[in-house]
Amino acid sequence: MPSLNWIGKSAVVAHHKQVPFRLLKCRADLSVGDPQSGNLLVQGDNLEALKALLPYYAGQVKCIYIDPPYNTGNEGWVYNDAMNSPEMRDWLGKVVGGESEDLSRHDKWLCMMYPRLALLREFLSEDGVLFVSIDDTEVHLLRALLDEIFGLSNWICTLIWKRRQTPDSRNLNGVSADHEYLLCYGRGKQIRFKGQSKDLSKYTNPDNDPNGSWMSDNLTGLANKTERPNLHYSIVHPVTGQRYLPHPSRGWIYGQERMAELIATNRILWPKSPNGRPRLKRYLFDMKSETTGFSTLLDASGNVVGTKELAQLLGPKAFAFPKPSELIQILIEQATDRDSIVLDSFAGSGTTGHAVLKQNARDGGKRRFILVELDANIAPNITAERLKRVAQGYTYRDQKGNEKFEPGLGGGFRFCELGATLFDAGGQIRPEVAYDDLAQHIFFIETGSPLPHSEQPRYPLLGVHNGTAVYLLYNGVLKDKSPQGGNMLTLPLLATLPEHFGPKIIYGNGCRIGEHRLRELSIVFKQIPYEIRER
Repeated sequence: MPSLNWIGKSAVVAHHKQVPFRLLKCRADLSVGDPQSGNLLVQGDNLEALKALLPYYAGQVKCIYIDPPYNTGNEGWVYNDAMNSPEMRDWLGKVVGGESEDLSRHDKWLCMMYPRLALLREFLSEDGVLFVSIDDTEVHLLRALLDEIFGLSNWICTLIWKRRQTPDSRNLNGVSADHEYLLCYGRGKQIRFKGQSKDLSKYTNPDNDPNGSWMSDNLTGLANKTERPNLHYSIVHPVTGQRYLPHPSRGWIYGQERMAELIATNRILWPKSPNGRPRLKRYLFDMKSETTGFSTLLDASGNVVGTKELAQLLGPKAFAFPKPSELIQILIEQATDRDSIVLDSFAGSGTTGHAVLKQNARDGGKRRFILVELDANIAPNITAERLKRVAQGYTYRDQKGNEKFEPGLGGGFRFCELGATLFDAGGQIRPEVAYDDLAQHIFFIETGSPLPHSEQPRYPLLGVHNGTAVYLLYNGVLKDKSPQGGNMLTLPLLATLPEHFGPKIIYGNGCRIGEHRLRELSIVFKQIPYEIRER
């Protein structure tokens, strides 16, 4: 397959694997509602935040929507849409090195996007869907990048969204860019969108037909007599004997044998006038599906609606060019189930979280959102504040200046920041790392899957994956912090561990059982911290 190359690529293709795992620190003062709601807003660099979240959500996310920088070179937005921010220059300098000085802005953008998209792929469930908003500036490079990371066969479609309702005459070439794209990729399993509901109001039963509701439908197609001579024939009214021919350029939609069956079963609606056209009596039960296909032309509001929506919530000019929540809600409705997780690692003003809460309110779902926002000012003051007001309700003034109250949609979220890495510069586990933190890390490193949730954990047994049990003896989990105690694997201690009849991986401070005996017991022992992989 053709490959996409750019300056700095060799430095970033495996960079997501080198990013260290970090702790997440919950901020109760910025969290809203029930902390167990499952919704999460993380403030911090999205590359590090995604790596911190991976042990908890790998393979669990049904829908990812991101609205990354479009790389237009515009420096004037509140959320900088160019690759020249201090944070990005610093990151490129560390990762790409001196070569970063020679990068074009497109090289820089690709360097930024590659490791983030590579990590996002790890979050998707097998039937999950990724949507990426983009405009003409980078759509060609983004498509090639996603083909490389997700695979050509996992491209689902390219959606088109009309973001402007009136043409813009300010462009130098006189062309108004009125649309944007949403590139859509899957993880591997065949994806099928739910489609849009058909209009069933046309189906009625005015004649009390025992077969139920029906509608009058066209009986002719688009085949002329030369193309399909078998569809150009006369049909006869069974009572009056009146003959009817199709239009010469159209023909009937059925051959003579099928048409005879329809006439015999009273499925033809005969015209009152000899000059009229017979029509088909199409029953509701004939419908193979109550939904149409999902159009690649998105029927969603434009940018101006997103701006008005946010202005009502937070006041004018709170955030430049937010997407309308309706746009993302359409994607969520098509690509998720009622209990799915939705992830947005370029959260901005929090439109994705807003859309999740709206869709839950619409269909009674219990979807959860995970949002990541880099900016330390935007995350608490715009993203979190928006979600708080949407969840709990808020007052606003309408166009006439009247104060009104918008009821809340319910829900809440935890606000988190990135904390320290699990390991210090010397490779030692930091003192602030709790048992659960290390347990999540170890189980994920060993299995590639998040630690299973259990109402009654059986620590130090973390879980069983593909027949192998993973144990962690750490930090006094067995109520004995002495070096000779519960963190040291001995035969007497082994007898007290939760039973598993199969291979075992046991992490601990030390082991007093010989290698030959360990092999007999199908045990692989790994010493803390030296045999814990950091990445």
